[in-house]
Amino acid sequence: MSEIDLEPAGVVVPAAAIAARLPVLATEIVDAYGDAVDGIVIAPVMTGAFIFAADLVRRLPNRLRVDVATVRSYGRGTISQGPRVEGVMPEVKGLHVLLVDDILDSGRTLTFLRQQMIDRGAASVRACVLLRKKVPAALATPCEFIGFDIDDVFVAGYGLDYSGWFRNLSDVVSLRKIGVKTSLVR
Repeated sequence: MSEIDLEPAGVVVPAAAIAARLPVLATEIVDAYGDAVDGIVIAPVMTGAFIFAADLVRRLPNRLRVDVATVRSYGRGTISQGPRVEGVMPEVKGLHVLLVDDILDSGRTLTFLRQQMIDRGAASVRACVLLRKKVPAALATPCEFIGFDIDDVFVAGYGLDYSGWFRNLSDVVSLRKIGVKTSLVR
């Protein structure tokens, strides 16, 4: 039996929409930070945010630092198990931090990381996500910059994965069990 039991079901956010949204999102970030934008720490949440973060930081001013935060919330499934640190957290004492994540659904990862950065002495902590699910927990979680709001379906592509698979897709897609006609809804 194959290790992959899901397949793409349909495009949720096309690559062209992501490409159009990135410069607008970068402008929102620069405007919000004002003078502090020169020298902020970008903390992408690995590994899901690596493509989004790479495309975003190329549109931001030159003086910034990128230090990844490796946190895992999913095992081999489609339900979050809650965040846990898997590596070294960035040094942020006295610095402005922008957390960059792929998706906001339960809010646990961003809440956890925001507190980690505050505990490490960050001057300020803001968050930017590519996707926010239209569910109460996500909508209630503070997040200053949002790429797209999406329905409550399990998605992959543009860095997001299912058990490590599908990160390479240019579009964000919904997934379904192989041979089943409907997308997975959580």
